[in-house]
Amino acid sequence: MAGRDEIVRHANELLEIERFPEFAPQGLQVVGSEDVTTIACGVSCSRELFERAVELGAELVLVHHGLFWRNEPLVVDARLRGRLEALFRGNASLAAYHLALDAHPTLGNNAQLAARLGAMPIGPFGGVGRGCTIEPLGLDAFAAKVEEVLGRPPLVLRGGDREIRRLAVSTGAAGHDLVQAAHEGYDALLTGEPEEPSAATARELGVHLVAGGHHATERFGAQALAAHLAERFELEWQFVEVENPV
Repeated sequence: MAGRDEIVRHANELLEIERFPEFAPQGLQVVGSEDVTTIACGVSCSRELFERAVELGAELVLVHHGLFWRNEPLVVDARLRGRLEALFRGNASLAAYHLALDAHPTLGNNAQLAARLGAMPIGPFGGVGRGCTIEPLGLDAFAAKVEEVLGRPPLVLRGGDREIRRLAVSTGAAGHDLVQAAHEGYDALLTGEPEEPSAATARELGVHLVAGGHHATERFGAQALAAHLAERFELEWQFVEVENPV
């Protein structure tokens, strides 16, 4: 057992949350039990995630996409009320880490996805992504590797016939980073979602875009952080997968 506030304080410091101007508050978002024995983690807030976390006995729920966003109405509607009620019934706290969890050089979504693909980091890319090198692969072979890691076939926007040796990884909705990837000499951008102009950009700049899904590309950071916290504070942890095709 460990104290909720000690756990959250450590996570805040580890992820250096003050470095990232945000769309949402990072760290503790909903206060529940002061004592924690089990962490449940997931990608995004939902009533299903919270109900299943409480069933598992989790006193702390850790997510990448939290409850509160500054571009949403300040109204407790049926969606928000149902989510809060699920947490309150279990006296469970909620902690959320968005850009800071994308960016962390070892535990972050980008670092974790790159590692699973056998890519070697060479430095940051964009705001929160990672620049990497990989053993040379054709686009089809690389897409097959992404499918194996993510468990779903990616959307592939071809930028010619070039092999992939330099790879930019920017998970989630980072299709807008394709131009920067091309200008910085990367052969491909691996992200979650493309943008509408991405197909033409790929063809015209000769850079590939591989989009594995926003949810699918951001499953690994929360798991890595939960595992780290569980080891440090001698807790149990579980990942709760709520299927999402986006």
